[in-house]
Amino acid sequence: MSDVLTDILNANAAYAADFGDKDKLSAPPAKRVAILTCMDARIDPAKVLGLREGDAHIIRNAGGRASDDAIRSLVISYKLLRTREWFVIHHTDCGMMSITDEKIAELLAQSLEPASYGPDGFYDTGAGPGSPEGQFINWMTFTDATQCIVDDVVRLRHHPLVPGTIPIYGYIYDVKTGRLIEVPEAMAAGQASGARLMQR
Repeated sequence: MSDVLTDILNANAAYAADFGDKDKLSAPPAKRVAILTCMDARIDPAKVLGLREGDAHIIRNAGGRASDDAIRSLVISYKLLRTREWFVIHHTDCGMMSITDEKIAELLAQSLEPASYGPDGFYDTGAGPGSPEGQFINWMTFTDATQCIVDDVVRLRHHPLVPGTIPIYGYIYDVKTGRLIEVPEAMAAGQASGARLMQR
């Protein structure tokens, strides 16, 4: 058993011992909010946004992108579990800006072992074999953080399964300061239609 696995299991045992009345939490989030953000380990959405267990749905992927699967989760969050407001939160210094889809596919074609990072970016040090399958995946890399979040909010706003009554907010989290930075163009694109927000 690895040290990490041991630590995690011990931490879970301590958490379960002090579980209290959390079994009473309902599946629909109390704040009726869903958050799409990056999987970057420097971001703890609950701490960043002052959330407690049961408050929100948190959907994470590489880059915090509005991928088909993220949209699947957001639509379920709204349709079945009644969230009424959505946040899209990207962040500074995102690794998805440091590589291209083509480069990821190239690295995977060389080997499936972890890549290394140097002055010229990622490079492969694995012995192989790799797989060409990486070329068929849209890795959703990007070069402009601000434009990326605008693109994601616009995609959500115009998706046929997303009601116009849901406001979608666009922010960038600064990993150096811990602050959320509003992206005005994304906020404008994500405005809800009509004069009022959906009833809570």
